[in-house]
Amino acid sequence: MPSSTAPYIGRFAPSPSGPLHMGSLVAAMASYLDAKVHQGTWLLRIEDLDYDRNVDGADAAILASLQRCGMAWDGEATWQSRRLPLYQAALQRLQGDGLVYACGCSRKEIHDSQLQAGAARNGAAVYPGTCRHGLAPGKEARGLRLRVPEGAAAVYGFVDRWHGALRQDLASEVGDFIVLRGDGYWAYQLAVVVDDGEQGITQVVRGMDLLDSTPRQLYLQDVLGLPHPGYLHVPVVNNALGEKLSKQTGALAFDTGTSAAGLLASALLPAARFLGLDVQAGSIDDFWRRAIPAWGRRLSERA
Repeated sequence: MPSSTAPYIGRFAPSPSGPLHMGSLVAAMASYLDAKVHQGTWLLRIEDLDYDRNVDGADAAILASLQRCGMAWDGEATWQSRRLPLYQAALQRLQGDGLVYACGCSRKEIHDSQLQAGAARNGAAVYPGTCRHGLAPGKEARGLRLRVPEGAAAVYGFVDRWHGALRQDLASEVGDFIVLRGDGYWAYQLAVVVDDGEQGITQVVRGMDLLDSTPRQLYLQDVLGLPHPGYLHVPVVNNALGEKLSKQTGALAFDTGTSAAGLLASALLPAARFLGLDVQAGSIDDFWRRAIPAWGRRLSERA
């Protein structure tokens, strides 16, 4: 459970690659309820560093959808694209500590090296360290990687407030990972850690699809001298094919042309049920009055 003495600061951090859909509503609702049940602060951060996927006007639509749902963030919303000097300063610190190196490997080369080694492939490929000691002749840098530790120091464990105790060996299960992409865009892992640290985030509540990235972020927090927040990863919403609901799988906005009453019935109540909350409400305001204590009871059940 979050500390009873430290102030709770949470956040919702959507990407503006399209409007909010039911999957993102579930993540937003969980983070909002968690902040409210702990009398904390709930920040809104637009994670718009993947410029090729950004959709014009999607950020404004996200803000409007949250407001229509009755979710008010504290302070001003922030945009990652306005925080680039923070990421550059973090990279310079990592470079100064000798933790970053240029990598010229393509995804196909990493995949092929794993196949040749007979490595099992579960999810993303494990980087084999090909460029750790310098680029091969004729190779050009495709990005910058962060060295992960070896041996016992590579094993990162944490207690997720939804899933319990978890651990991952960064060396054998991930390998050195990208912090600056070959196209010049900042990698998610670096940006999210820098932002959470700078904004004083104490609790991260997000979808289970990001659970696997948490040990990388814990390691980055350590090498950048940042505190570890607590984590809670909620289940993700899938489509009829069993795929995670997302813009890439054709997810539609949950509130297009919907009245307040329709929004309650077709979005808020179903999202609450997905999170395991038994809530009956006649209005959006009434929904939140009932949903906040219901979330507290849900957390108690999982404790």
